Amino acid sequence: MEGDPDLNLAETQRNRRLLDAVRRRFGERASIDNLDSAMLGGSNRTILFDLCGQDGSARRLVLRQETYELPQSPFLAPNQQFRLLELVHHIGIPVPKPVFELDDADGLGRGYVVECVYGETLPKRLMNDLEFSSARSRFATECGEILARLHAIDPTGASFLVNVPDSKDPVAAQTARYDSYSEAYPAIELGLRWLHIHRPQPRKNHLLHGDFRNGNLIVDRRGIRAVLDWECAHLGDPMEDIGWLCTRSWRFGNPERPVGGIGTKGEFAAAYHSNGGAQIDWEAVHWWEVFGLVRWAILNVMQAHGHISGQRRDIPFAACGRNICVIEYDLMMTLSGDYD
Repeated sequence: MEGDPDLNLAETQRNRRLLDAVRRRFGERASIDNLDSAMLGGSNRTILFDLCGQDGSARRLVLRQETYELPQSPFLAPNQQFRLLELVHHIGIPVPKPVFELDDADGLGRGYVVECVYGETLPKRLMNDLEFSSARSRFATECGEILARLHAIDPTGASFLVNVPDSKDPVAAQTARYDSYSEAYPAIELGLRWLHIHRPQPRKNHLLHGDFRNGNLIVDRRGIRAVLDWECAHLGDPMEDIGWLCTRSWRFGNPERPVGGIGTKGEFAAAYHSNGGAQIDWEAVHWWEVFGLVRWAILNVMQAHGHISGQRRDIPFAACGRNICVIEYDLMMTLSGDYD
């Protein structure tokens, strides 16, 4: 394999450690094959591999490995994510089945392994390709069903989320993150002020996904197969998950389709209610949509700051700096009443 020899060596060492980690759990005759680094995201590396048994069987697995611990991180630690996956998988929420969590003896840092779920996550493909036309017809309904089931889970099973800043006060959590970057964005500051002034009445805490949206859902021709990326989970108002799902940023050019640029709020609400979800307060959902724009803008500030500061230099992080302007525009138009 050509390329940077240091990177090649690091990859070889990582693969050797992954093999050792697998053998510690599945026996000395287990092996791994068909390794594929799918992506290097903001804080996690995703590696797909086959776990091969001595009987010739192969099981496709996915390693999620933390590569950088963000200062002022808005994300749960990998061990907390793994505990959540175990909880919701047991309840029947569609997620990749958790297999094992990394420990110190593995020498791979923090992370975990889950079963691979096949399907598509790219919003533009899900919104436009003929292959997913049937899935699109059920998308909003399935989102309503899944969130209703998630919000019905007894939150005491996720009591370790009580001290997550977003569980205590999500607006204060966003404000603290924004202030930590010491950068001035008047539209974000206006949005934070609007959120303080118009805050809805508090509700009983429920378990929230925190990032339930188009792009974090694996979809095939049949519909939604798995919910990914639980690092933003916390306790709070169920309207927050609904508002985030409907935030304009996730409509990807289809503003008239508020549920992920694919479905309608009516379709979502019918499924949410029929599966035991509480009455939806659409005024509160609108507040959470504004919150979603503010939060998404601040997350892009975080990513751009990592690039500018040199902590994590990469083109996708640099592009987040430009993305802030787009989100600020959507925020201002929403606050002015020009956008639904």
